[in-house]
Amino acid sequence: MSPLRVTKSRDEFEGEIYESTVVVEGRDLAAPRDGAAGDEVGRPRPRVDGRARVTGAAVYTHDLHLAGMLHAAILRSPYARARVKRVDASKAEALPGVRGVLHRFNAPEVEFRQEKALFRDEVRFLGDEVAAVVADSEGLARYALTLIAVEYEVLPHVVDLEEAASPRAPKIDPDGNVHDAGSYTRGDTRRALREAEATIDVTYRTSTQMHNALETHGAVASWDGERLTVWESTQSVFGVRNMLKDALGLAPAQVRVLCEHMGGGFGAKLGTYKYAVIASLFSMRLGRPVRCVLTRREENLAAGNRSATLQRLRLASSGDRITAIEHETWSNSGQGRWAANPTGPTNTLYDVANVSSVAHRVTTNAGALSAFRAPGYVEGTFALESAIDELALRIGVDPLALRRRHARSRTDPRTGNRYSLKRLLDCYTIGAKEIGWSERRAGGTRGSAPHRRRGLGMASQIWGGGGGPPAYATVHFETDGTAVLRVGVQDIGTGTRTAVAQVCADEIGLRLDQVRVRLGDTEAPYGPGSGGSVTLASIGPAVRLAAHDARAKVLRAAAGILEVRAQELRLERGMVVSEGARTPLGDVMKKLDNSTLIGTGLRHPNPDGLALKTFGAHFARVEVDLRTGEIFVEKIVAVHDVGRIVNPLAAASQVQGGIVQALGFALTEERIVDRGLGRVMNANLEWYEIPTAMDVPEIVVRFVGAPDRRANNLGAKGLGEPPIIPAAAAVANAVANATGARVRHAPMTRARVLAALSMAGIA
Repeated sequence: MSPLRVTKSRDEFEGEIYESTVVVEGRDLAAPRDGAAGDEVGRPRPRVDGRARVTGAAVYTHDLHLAGMLHAAILRSPYARARVKRVDASKAEALPGVRGVLHRFNAPEVEFRQEKALFRDEVRFLGDEVAAVVADSEGLARYALTLIAVEYEVLPHVVDLEEAASPRAPKIDPDGNVHDAGSYTRGDTRRALREAEATIDVTYRTSTQMHNALETHGAVASWDGERLTVWESTQSVFGVRNMLKDALGLAPAQVRVLCEHMGGGFGAKLGTYKYAVIASLFSMRLGRPVRCVLTRREENLAAGNRSATLQRLRLASSGDRITAIEHETWSNSGQGRWAANPTGPTNTLYDVANVSSVAHRVTTNAGALSAFRAPGYVEGTFALESAIDELALRIGVDPLALRRRHARSRTDPRTGNRYSLKRLLDCYTIGAKEIGWSERRAGGTRGSAPHRRRGLGMASQIWGGGGGPPAYATVHFETDGTAVLRVGVQDIGTGTRTAVAQVCADEIGLRLDQVRVRLGDTEAPYGPGSGGSVTLASIGPAVRLAAHDARAKVLRAAAGILEVRAQELRLERGMVVSEGARTPLGDVMKKLDNSTLIGTGLRHPNPDGLALKTFGAHFARVEVDLRTGEIFVEKIVAVHDVGRIVNPLAAASQVQGGIVQALGFALTEERIVDRGLGRVMNANLEWYEIPTAMDVPEIVVRFVGAPDRRANNLGAKGLGEPPIIPAAAAVANAVANATGARVRHAPMTRARVLAALSMAGIA
């Protein structure tokens, strides 16, 4: 057997680089030399669970109803900030069918998300948890909430980012409202700005965006006296298990988490929240399953968001090159303990000698931020790429040509490491041809009516997505010759189940329908959370190794059955093939008398001294109505460099979904909060405007497609987040090209467009 060894791996997750200690066994496989499709990998395949999803056979957490199940509901604060002085739950407890009430004066001590108590003595945002009821039905539980009397001492609050950052704002954190959230420097930006031939100094704003996945957060917990089983709509079954075991003082083996299907997460479901702890506590106390799921309003109050930002950028140029970028940001993290740093693209995207960035986290009395599909990078790219275009206009240079000059470097400017693969220039070439960039005119062109103008814009994308260890997979054969693949990841709706089945089938030599995937269960070997675009790049290489190991074992077994040397055998679409003979694998397995053949695989460390990045470019064509300020996005061309494409059909769908979500950020999505009350005024899908099918423009998706052979044995990198990163900036730049007016606040509502036109003297 190959000896075990302990080594280090450097992995990137959502813009930050981490070093981890990993255990490795055996040797890795070499990545394919080209992007040619195999029998399965590289082929457009419908999702293997597609029929179950569209017919309603797929069971989601919200669908789960267990025998004897109780229902929990949460009482939430009606104030943005207040001290909870007294809770009287006697009327609720006396109600027939109510099985229990928890609040700050009777709940057990629980350490969860860096806090010692499940219910705070001081609620810090409107929607903060105050108490919980468990009852025979959800309706009864919610009615019982109305019977709980709470005495509050209302305290001063602040919910607005810029108001909270002001010295005059109420101090809602003991050490102040504004906190350092990261800084970076290379070169001498002050000197470069002083000596520049041209400079710009611009401020951008982005509003809070809310996730609004179709399936809200929720969990069903069942305690059998020894073990807690939790069904949760989550992006990380192991992350939920670890958080619950720590909160409840249980051993890892005492917590099992399952997520067979889920209705979207976008980052907010990378861990769990108090609803799962509440359901678990009630179940452990009562010995019955307990369901606790959030309403849409609760989702938009307490389940996370993309931070609003204020960003100031100063750019300098001399000749035809950018000589300096200075970027300072403030992010409204609500009650969150971290900031999604918007300066990541500034620090890494372009080869600029002098760069300095400073990020601030601002505490407010609003729900905490959470990861949201490329957190920080969407907001930061909107500002940076808008500023690049503003500088290009100032110095009279085509904005695409300006980017090309600064995108040629093969080295990551932040680490000094060489990129494992970078095809950003190819993305520019493909996208420019597809959108017709050569026809772009300064000041745009006439639109479909005299009061309408058309314009073209583009923006670049950089992100991680290289994945890394630990991640494990096993493959075993059934007696009928089919294979069962087990992985500890979850399919959050992106098609992971299909992609890993393709990898497994291709490596073994089976048809896709001969591989069954078991995932979304902490009973499987460990797998990472589905965030940071790491899922396929982490688990895919482990699956390939497990399938490779399984194939070698079954061929050795087949050699004994068929009395042929193993070297003379191969597997082709479920058939054991030798010279002059083809035997169904099922016939071979039946003769093995229920012997179990298991292949195992693990993710090997990332290569030393290389930067694993994804790149891309989006091009947009828009039409703007100068009378109404309405923006009509007519076409988006998205070109991405993410290594080998395992399933082109699913990959194109991923890009299209990211663009639609980006259009919401760019044009319509904005949390509205009453400053005086701290109340979210549009915490529903009626007043919070997400794009619909009627808002989707023509979307053209292209991939460079070259495998990144240095990244991993698949040559594939992540695609989850890259498609959302540059789209809003591309649209903003197209609007500016069309109208001659720059809208510096996303979403670019009609009111903001009209204000920009007025300031530019156009309307």
